[in-house]
Amino acid sequence: QNRLMSSYQYKSLEVTQEADHVYRVQLNRPDKRNALNDDMWKEIPQCFNALGTDSSCRAIILSGAGKMFCAGIDLTVLMQVNISAEVARKAIALRNLVVEFQKTFTSIEKCPKPVIASIHGGCIGAGIDMTSACDIRLCSQDAIFTVKEVDMGLAADVGTLQRFPKIVGNDSLVRELVYTSRNFDSKEAKDIGFVSSVHSDHDDLAKASIKLASTIASKSPVAVMGSKVNMNYARDHSVDDGLNYVVTWNMSMLQSEDLMASMQAAMTKSPAKFNDL
Repeated sequence: QNRLMSSYQYKSLEVTQEADHVYRVQLNRPDKRNALNDDMWKEIPQCFNALGTDSSCRAIILSGAGKMFCAGIDLTVLMQVNISAEVARKAIALRNLVVEFQKTFTSIEKCPKPVIASIHGGCIGAGIDMTSACDIRLCSQDAIFTVKEVDMGLAADVGTLQRFPKIVGNDSLVRELVYTSRNFDSKEAKDIGFVSSVHSDHDDLAKASIKLASTIASKSPVAVMGSKVNMNYARDHSVDDGLNYVVTWNMSMLQSEDLMASMQAAMTKSPAKFNDL
């Protein structure tokens, strides 16, 4: 039974506890197909920064209310820039705006708790940027994905071009999807490795997301957080740098009580219990 979290109050998001240590962040503008408006751009980083330091949270599900996951950017946010301004000043204003948008999705990636995107219906434009910053993506059979920016006359600038190719790993196909803005369905998303699994409908997707998040939340939070931080670091650095980073990380973390708790659980064949971080 999910429980609305009174400590997490937002205009554009709804935060609920779905299971022990498992929180759901739901994009909550169903009448606007969860298009990212000003509130959402500001509240997503506030929410993920807070959950990242919430000791009772060990795994997060990110989903969308209503008929689809996310229709992309709400174009009203671009009207903040004074289009009559002199070119340099307009350019700097645009840059500052987009840098803030970039930080919004980077907050999901930097959140030390694993984030599972639970995608149904459309996942369009900025929806791809957002889910590319998540750790894991699951979707329902009806999910449709589109890297939409080229169709809107711009290059994607809030994470898709940087993260999506590293997830999919097929440069030729990534370029095709980006340059053409064509749709790809749940089967193709699974085939190319963008999602881990496809589920028959919205209900099955929700259950699978909670089950996976609960499994992750049952593990050592020290080990899970260390794994996320080090995989993110390794992706952007050499193997040698990554090995140096993880050994520096683990010189303290190997002294955690969680190692002993895990060994005792293995010997007694009982589930391990871990303290909150």
